[in-house]
Amino acid sequence: MSVIARTPTAPPATSPNDERYYDLRDLEAELRRTFQICHECRMCVNYCGSFPELFARVDRDIDSGRSEGAEHIDDADIRVVSDQCWQCKLCYIKCPYTKDDGASELLDFPRLMAREKAARAKRDGVTLVDRVLGEPQLVGKLGSGPAARISNFVHESRLLRKVQEKLTGVSAEFPLPRFASEPFPAWFERHVPGPRAGENGEVVLFATCTGNYNTPEIPRAAVRVLEHLGYRVHRVEETCCGMPNLDGGDVSSFVEKIRANVSALLPLVERGAKVLVPQPTCAYTLKREWLEYVEDDDVRAVAAASRDLMEFIEQRRRKEGLPASEGGLGTVAYHAACHLRAQKIGFPAARVLEKGLPDTKVRIVQECSAVDGTWGMKADYYETGRRYAARLIGEVEAIEPELVVTDCTLSARRLEHETGRPTIHPIEALARAWGLEVS
Repeated sequence: MSVIARTPTAPPATSPNDERYYDLRDLEAELRRTFQICHECRMCVNYCGSFPELFARVDRDIDSGRSEGAEHIDDADIRVVSDQCWQCKLCYIKCPYTKDDGASELLDFPRLMAREKAARAKRDGVTLVDRVLGEPQLVGKLGSGPAARISNFVHESRLLRKVQEKLTGVSAEFPLPRFASEPFPAWFERHVPGPRAGENGEVVLFATCTGNYNTPEIPRAAVRVLEHLGYRVHRVEETCCGMPNLDGGDVSSFVEKIRANVSALLPLVERGAKVLVPQPTCAYTLKREWLEYVEDDDVRAVAAASRDLMEFIEQRRRKEGLPASEGGLGTVAYHAACHLRAQKIGFPAARVLEKGLPDTKVRIVQECSAVDGTWGMKADYYETGRRYAARLIGEVEAIEPELVVTDCTLSARRLEHETGRPTIHPIEALARAWGLEVS
């Protein structure tokens, strides 16, 4: 039995607002304590590469007679384990040793890995690939609109993507989303609200970076559906939610983005508007991560008003029902994104489509796409991500669906690339079923 105590002497530091957050001794002690408990449990061995790496290193030290447990794990071991974590949150959802489950161990493996990345970035600097992937709103603004044709040519050129990989570390193989010739903000500026807009109140759509510049068809569909349900839709000059910065340990940039977004969203929230987010990673970030990194009443107000887009529509369906649809979607393979599951709100899109539409059978697939923000885009991890995503691909193919749906834009890219099946957001599926024009 290891000499490492299972119960912490104080709650682990999960926020940079805790003075222990960047204390390397405290961090090392918490890493070893967590690794020891995980090694004894081993339930999460199949979730990601972190756990096999962790177990192999602790086993190595035990088998050599050097250790009784994780007490001799060193910096090199920690770095490998941390780099294999893609922040899917599934281990936290399943872990029996968390605060949510009332356990004394207070484990939070994903937050601990985020803390390790932040401490490493503070010590060594943020890597180039994390700086590039950390600014999707800037890349989107530069690459979309008039520049979209050239940007997409670069994305489709294998030679240029190989050069890009060498320069930035972004995999030449990952199917990056195309840039939109008309970004969502430009479409929204010329959009004329539908006749029912405002009958049931107002909402603000946090369209996300990919929605604004790569897949504007998603927020366009959201606007049409919400107006069809009687809501006036607002947009603000949002920036990235900040999760890509957090993935690279760049806490200061993450905090800057939190403050900028809260400043833009707060006036509408104070008027009673809900903030609706179509992308699960961004929704999770607004609801959970912002609160952890900025202790502020304004942040708390915006986080409390934030909803996953399909969560909001499902709440409306349960209370008031949905408009009738003449036709359904047939058999739908619905990929339940990891960061949707991390919100612990069930599968609202699956309920909306199956209960709100006729002749629609939804088959839920709960497997990770192993993209999760920026990790799966990196050249160092692309093939590992594909290997872990094989379970998802296999289950979707086995369903033989008429339609593949996921809330996660990047999961959709992997699904389309691996299966050859067009994959759309559930809000697009709903707009299609209702016959709403989204162009």
